[in-house]
Order: sequence, then structure tokens, then C-alpha cells
Amino acid sequence: MLIYQFTRIFREEHRRLRDILLSLQSAFEGRDQVHIPSLIVDFITFGGPHFRYEEEALHPALTETYGKNYTAKLLGNHDLVIRAVRDLGELGGKKLLTDQDTVEVNRLICSILIHITECDGISLMVERLEEETVRSILNARDRCRREGLDLLQWATSVRNRPAITPN
Repeated sequence: MLIYQFTRIFREEHRRLRDILLSLQSAFEGRDQVHIPSLIVDFITFGGPHFRYEEEALHPALTETYGKNYTAKLLGNHDLVIRAVRDLGELGGKKLLTDQDTVEVNRLICSILIHITECDGISLMVERLEEETVRSILNARDRCRREGLDLLQWATSVRNRPAITPN
């Protein structure tokens, strides 16, 4: 059944994003300038297709259930994640990290983790969707993965709702 496939994939994607963020948090705390940039790249590379198919297929499919106000809130949460990732990239590019930088990193990472854990529960409502709707969500996921835009590329060039402006 497609819903079980979706639920498994969705949960695995959220686990991967969570694990990257927790590794990134440890790298910042250890001031590990070698691993910080690669972990940020991992997050934006993996996160791009994930956030994109959520916005392009999943959220619209749930609008009838949740209403426009909640799906607008989900978009706003994505805005915050995109900005937080950009800010993490800027902090990760610093040659010397201060204690205040580490505090800011923890705040940014926690804000993303909260979104990821809340979003994972959406799969409970996807269980109530028609199989054809779930199929279209999975097809959108496949398309987004094939196109391979990272989170920041997508946010500045394709996304209908720019959370950040291109440099």
C-alpha cells in the first residue's frame, strides 16, 4: 500500500535531517571547522528536494484537511528553516567561532529540529488521503529528487515564496 511507503520514506527523511542537524550541532560545539561546511552542504542538498515536494504536493493535498491557515503556517515554518540554514552557513564560514556563535547555532538548530519533529506527525493525516493523492505526492518527490536543487537554490530560484533573496 502506498501510504506505508510514504510513511516510511517521510520518517526516514526526517530522521536523516535530524541526524545531520545533531551532527552539525556537535561539530559547532567542537569548533570542528573541517566537518561544519560538509554537514551544512549535506543538509541543504538533502533538504532541497524534501522541502520542495512538501510545498509543491504534500501541503496542497492537506489544505482541505488542515485549512489554509495551517498550511500557510507550514510555509512560514519553511521560511524560518531556509533563513536558519543560510545563517548557519554564514556562521560556519567564520574562521573563529565565539561562545555567542555557539549559542546562536544552538538556537537555529533547535528551531529547525522543532519543525522537523512537528512535521513528521503530518504522515498521520496523509493516511487519510486517497491512494491517487499519495501517489502524486510520491511522484512529486521523485521529480524533485531528479531535479536535485538544493534548499537554497530552490528557495532563491524556483520557490513561489522567496524566504531569502539571491546574493
